[in-house]
Amino acid sequence: MNSLLPDLPELHNGRVRDVVRAPDRVLSTPCPEVDPTEPSIMSLAADLLATMAVSPGCVGLAANQIGVSARVFCLDVTTHPKTHTHHGRFVLVNPVLVEATRKDRAREGCMSVPDFTGDVRRASRVVMSGLLPGTGEEVTITTDAFEARAVQHELDHLDGLLFLDRVVGAHAIHPRQTYL
Repeated sequence: MNSLLPDLPELHNGRVRDVVRAPDRVLSTPCPEVDPTEPSIMSLAADLLATMAVSPGCVGLAANQIGVSARVFCLDVTTHPKTHTHHGRFVLVNPVLVEATRKDRAREGCMSVPDFTGDVRRASRVVMSGLLPGTGEEVTITTDAFEARAVQHELDHLDGLLFLDRVVGAHAIHPRQTYL
């Protein structure tokens, strides 16, 4: 397991949860901050990791995507072909975007919007801080490229936004491609 994620037994026993799809109200409601040391948040972190692990193509998942309104997300972009910098598999609680620079446009998809992708402008370099589940330790992540895009996508979920809220118009929304 990556050193950013605490090696706690509680994080290995998650259950796979159903992913909520738009237009479910939980996806459009900002999530409240939570205590990263609460046992329920440890269970939530484990469930997020388990659900992400069995979901093909999934590189991140926010708590509200499994129906829980809490400022928690998990991420793992290590095997994605567009990844430059990465921090392995991790969970952040109460994340905050500290700095964002160099905007680029790229195509995004989402498990909560499975039929479409969209062209979204996001910073290509970010600094994000947050707390680790279980310990409550504060960490700062400095990243770029695909991982920067992914953490912003997950932070948007926690703020009640979907990538569809960020596209510049209907012409920037596309049917999802399926590959055999």
